[in-house]
Parts: sequence; C-alpha cells; structure tokens
Amino acid sequence: MAQIVQADVKQVEVKKARKVKVKKIPWKKEIKKNWPLYVLCLPSLVFVIVFSYAPMGGLLMAFQDYKPWLGILNSPWVGFDNFARIFEFQESKQAITNSIVIAVIKIICGIIVPIVMALLLNEVRNMGLKKGIQTLVYLPHFLSWVTVAGIMLDILGLEGGINHFLANFGVEPIFFLGDPDLFRSTVIISDIWKNFGFAMIVYLAAISGIDPTYYEAAEMDGATRWQQTRHVTLPGMMPIIIVVSTLSLGNVLDAGFDQIFNLYNPLVYSTGDIIDTYVYRASLLSGQYGFGTAVGLFKSGISLILIIVAYRIAYKVANYKIF
Repeated sequence: MAQIVQADVKQVEVKKARKVKVKKIPWKKEIKKNWPLYVLCLPSLVFVIVFSYAPMGGLLMAFQDYKPWLGILNSPWVGFDNFARIFEFQESKQAITNSIVIAVIKIICGIIVPIVMALLLNEVRNMGLKKGIQTLVYLPHFLSWVTVAGIMLDILGLEGGINHFLANFGVEPIFFLGDPDLFRSTVIISDIWKNFGFAMIVYLAAISGIDPTYYEAAEMDGATRWQQTRHVTLPGMMPIIIVVSTLSLGNVLDAGFDQIFNLYNPLVYSTGDIIDTYVYRASLLSGQYGFGTAVGLFKSGISLILIIVAYRIAYKVANYKIF
C-alpha cells in the first residue's frame, strides 16, 4: 500500500514539474548580466562575419560571365551555364572523379589505421614506451604540408634517398611524384602517415572509458587477449567509431588541397588533379572566375548535403547530436 501511495505522489510531482514554466529572461537583462561573456565572443563573431559570411557575396560570380573590370554588379548574367560546363569538360569530370576516389580511400584508411594502432598501443604495458610511441606517431600531424612536401620531394625524387637505396640493387630510378599510376598511392600513404597518430588519440580515449570490470569478468571466464579485444574493446569503441565514420561522409569531396597542391605537377593531372586544385587553375590562373566559382559552389553544395545526411545517420545510429 505504501508503495502505491509513493508512486502516486511521484506522478503528482512529475505533473507539477511539467506545468512549471521556465521564466524567460529579457534579452536586454541577459546581455547586461553576462556582457563580459558576449564581449569575449565578439572578436570570433566579427572574424566569422568578415571571412566566412561577407565573401558569400562573391558566389554571384557562379551565375555570371565575370569580368574583373566590370565587377559583380555589371558583369553579364549567364544563369546556370557555368554549372552545365562542369559536366562538359573532361578535365572537370576527371577532377571530380579523382576527388571522390582519393577522399574515399583516405576516409576508409583514416578510420581503420588509427583503430588498429589504438588497439595495438593499448596492449603495451610499459607506460614510458607507450607514451613515447604515442608522441612519435602524432608528431607529424603538427607539420605543415609545405614542410612535409619538401621532405617528400627530397626522399622520393629521382635523386632522393629511396632511389639511391634502390640503385644499390640495380633498380632504375622511380619518379614517385611524376608517375600517374603511383601518385595516388603516394598521396594516400603520406596522408595516413601524417594524420593517423592524431586520430588515434580519439580511439585511445574511447578505450580508456571502458569499464575495467568488463575485462576482469572476461578474464575470469577464460577469455584470451584477442577475445577480450573482440568482445569488450571493439564493442566499447563502436559508438565513437560510428560517429567518426558517419561524420566523415561530409568530406567525400575534400581530398586535401594543401597536400595535392604541394605535391602534384602537370604529369599527374590525370590521376591527381582534384576539384580544389582545378578551381585554383581555372579561376586564378586561367581567368575563368565564374566557372571556377561554379565548381567550388557545386562542391560546397554536395558537401553540405552529405554533412546533413551524415549528422542524421549519427543521430539515429549512435544518438550523437551537437545541439
């Protein structure tokens, strides 16, 4: 009887709590109360407006035959002709294909390699060695692609260290950055080497959040280290793996301008030219500003759609939400 009365009391309290309305604070009073916080946010807001929103006015060039001497207001309008040209030129279609191929492989490898390395590093019991390896593998992330590209040119060039080593075995020099068949592999491997260590930190954090009692229970049941990894560690990492994987869909058309721009050359345009580098050459170097803007806007539109879809998938599958 007492339990029934307590349950009724709880129901009444829940109903009262639902009826209570949150008192809204007038925005003037809110600003007056927390004005130091708004002042701190002001520089970031100005930065976003000036460098992110103000330049959006230039998107009008995508619908114009833009002439610098006429300006945006006086350049002739061509409607969607620039967008139609994207699928007429072989170079633009090749750039889209290259972007998708390189970006998809980067995304797949950029998820698998950090997971594998996190699992392996988690098995290291010597903390000094573990921290040393972790520092060593994520250090390249903080190097700019200009620096990395310079190192790669010295190592992979015709007179580079690798070709000197291969020459000892009678192998002819290989131009890794000038061979279209090898360029994609070189780009993907170098991207993995540079970024997998930093991505690995996320998965190590997920592993550290797993309840140790699960491992103790598995060990008492006679589970080996591999079985513990398979049935405890991987399931514990799965939510963050799902979130990272789904949110990576928004980068399907982002193959990495900084890396490609610093490594590619006309010899590898057929397999290495991506949307961003193509826009750079089409707009800035060739003077086709309207067409270059249209290609960039096309890429941004597709990326926005993919990000929205990825966010919805992450919310449905892993209950991940930003707001």
